[in-house]
Amino acid sequence: MKRVLSNKWSIAVFVLPTVLFFTYIVIIPIFKTFYFSFLNEIPAAVKKGEESAYIGLGNFIKMFTPGKRNAFFPGAVVNSLVYAALSIFVQLPFSLLIALILAHGVKGESLYRNTFFIPVVISSVVISLLWHRIYKDLIPAIYDSLDLALPKGGFLANKSTKHMAVYIPNLWQFVGYHMLLMYGALKSIPSDVIEAATVDGASAPRMALSIQIPMIKPMLKVCLSFSLIGSFKLFDTPWILLERSNMDLPALSMYVEMFSNHKYSYASAQAMFIVFECLAFTMLLNYIFKDRDDRSLKRGKRGAAA
Repeated sequence: MKRVLSNKWSIAVFVLPTVLFFTYIVIIPIFKTFYFSFLNEIPAAVKKGEESAYIGLGNFIKMFTPGKRNAFFPGAVVNSLVYAALSIFVQLPFSLLIALILAHGVKGESLYRNTFFIPVVISSVVISLLWHRIYKDLIPAIYDSLDLALPKGGFLANKSTKHMAVYIPNLWQFVGYHMLLMYGALKSIPSDVIEAATVDGASAPRMALSIQIPMIKPMLKVCLSFSLIGSFKLFDTPWILLERSNMDLPALSMYVEMFSNHKYSYASAQAMFIVFECLAFTMLLNYIFKDRDDRSLKRGKRGAAA
């Protein structure tokens, strides 16, 4: 077995099918979508007597040009950024707090860990339907029992509450996912490091801030990347909760333009915008973490030299 794995040709033979499959279902569609985004319409959808023509950045300019049909797309981008901010500053800190508590050691640790992870393995469609009933039946019943007035039209139809009503189920569903990733990273910290800090009299908050969190920075970076990308391509929960109306998120806008309005090139431009947005924020995240690591390394070298 060792001899097979050390042979580069053997490795290439095993890897090639996966590479070809990935290229066919991911790489080629991305390049085709990129190409279609610069056309007035894709060749397969042009009307009789017309032809597909190159229009440059026309579709991208249209996305951010005020108009009756597409004025909501800049607002959709803002909504996705709001959800990304909530994921980073609400969901991830809560997941980290739970992970730190469980990693510190509590009675029934495995039970709590599995309980928090259960929503992750449930389909997003099921989660959305569950929260739809909560918003339609349970919360109005609670408001009635407390003699409180519901927002006009309910939480899912009111402009001031509908976005948060969509964000909450998603934030709740994936808390356990990030918690498990962070929990695994915390458990991988060498026990002698934790024991030494305990002997030195470090409290749990001090140990978390000075030892545990800095040592799981690579995992925190992964969780941040997943949160950002998931926020920008959010689709299924708002599609079900808002009952296919009020399409004011990028992925929803792209879907409607493609399958309802049949504007394939314009939808391709929106799809590429989501790809570029995810790529830009991922690169920014890599730069921030790399810059901090470089500064920490420089401080360490200066300390050693002194």
